[in-house]
Amino acid sequence: MTDLDYSKIYIDGAWTDSDGAGRIDVVDPTTEETITAVAEGTAADVDRAAKAARAAFPGWAALSGAERADYLQRAHETVMARIDDLTALVSKDMGMPLGLAKPVQIGMPAANLAAFAELARTYRFDSGEVGNSLIVREPIGVVGAITPWNYPLHQVVLKVGGALAAGCTVVLKPTEVAPLITYALVDIFHEIGLPAGVLNLVSGYGPVVGEAIAGHPEVDMVTFTGSTRAGRRVATVAAETIKKVALELGGKSANVILDDADLTTAVTDGVGKCYLNSGQTCSALTRMLVPQDRIDEVAQIAAAATANYPVGDPAAPTSALGPLVNANQLKRVRDYIDKGVAEGATLVVDGRETAESSGYFVAPTVFSNVTENMTIAREEIFGPVLSIMGYRDEDDAVRLANATDYGLAGGVWSGDAERAQRVARRMQAGQVEVNGGAFNISAPFGGYKQSGVGREGGTFGIEEFLEVKAIQR
Repeated sequence: MTDLDYSKIYIDGAWTDSDGAGRIDVVDPTTEETITAVAEGTAADVDRAAKAARAAFPGWAALSGAERADYLQRAHETVMARIDDLTALVSKDMGMPLGLAKPVQIGMPAANLAAFAELARTYRFDSGEVGNSLIVREPIGVVGAITPWNYPLHQVVLKVGGALAAGCTVVLKPTEVAPLITYALVDIFHEIGLPAGVLNLVSGYGPVVGEAIAGHPEVDMVTFTGSTRAGRRVATVAAETIKKVALELGGKSANVILDDADLTTAVTDGVGKCYLNSGQTCSALTRMLVPQDRIDEVAQIAAAATANYPVGDPAAPTSALGPLVNANQLKRVRDYIDKGVAEGATLVVDGRETAESSGYFVAPTVFSNVTENMTIAREEIFGPVLSIMGYRDEDDAVRLANATDYGLAGGVWSGDAERAQRVARRMQAGQVEVNGGAFNISAPFGGYKQSGVGREGGTFGIEEFLEVKAIQR
């Protein structure tokens, strides 16, 4: 893994040179020093990769689910055997503290590899009969996968694992911001003998490599995770060749704390759900909706809870928040905090300045008295910034929760579990946790409205890559 030449791309079962000579620096967000450089791929590279994936598709699709599962299972076992090295790599790549990176950035995608292996073994691709018709599900073909930097291995596995389990071949563009962990995974698949052309990697920039993937005539489906703005562009380009598009996009998720909830428990948990991965989580619960007459009390609890999230070097055992991923993200988050102050929100905890001498750090930040028309209540910040908003009653809380262009996730807290579930059903979001319900990797993940189209994870994560055929008899 440490011997990888990151200036290469992976096509047709081999690490090879890009057609272009460009390189993209990969920067350590803690030290601001360059770690290495990856290839700046070209449209010609994508063309080679797509043709390799097309040539490999018939043989891969013809394998049984159990045979495909064996490759996914071996990949899982190799990742787990190297979990400490992979944790160190991803932490250096994108900044999450080691203690969190091991279970979240490596453990969770490893578990998904095993889950997709099991699903490939057990899924009924011939699903039954409807009258005189046999209903079969078949792999859609060549999948173009475009992945983000915040959970770089997890998002790759959700796409690649699901597609491979379904019988598809893949052209993958990893994030150029934190690509090293994806290189490591592709090299693991190479090491275990995945057939040539089944998985191909072309690193590069979205407007070049991403658009070439989305528009390539040999790519039957494109799956993208990233910003809503970029998702619109992917869908537009893909429409020219009428290919299926799955999009997992932005979020501005609401955490509704009802008037009968235990405030200390709910607010403390909610702060953590906002700050995970330094707030760089699309499903982060960044809007905390609380009874208007208790907003000051909530702000005090939230401010006290920020002490549980010290900022620092990801290698330090005391660090709960690492740096943001790069200088652009640092500026973006600081600018949003400035905007919140300018628009009149109450800045309870200001995280713009930290004690770190280098790195892209923003400390936990808490705003109170945020109103629904403020920028920080409407736009995705992607940093450790919590907005506390007051509501009048339960109906107003639901209205505020749904008063957004997004609909990725949400949360509800109540002393009455049935009441909490009733409110959860009223929320326009793809995934809602009740009273801190645990994340489930087998549950479908995806959004309503401008948070996307399609679902990832579990059975839904295989079916996204399947076509349905009726054979009349």
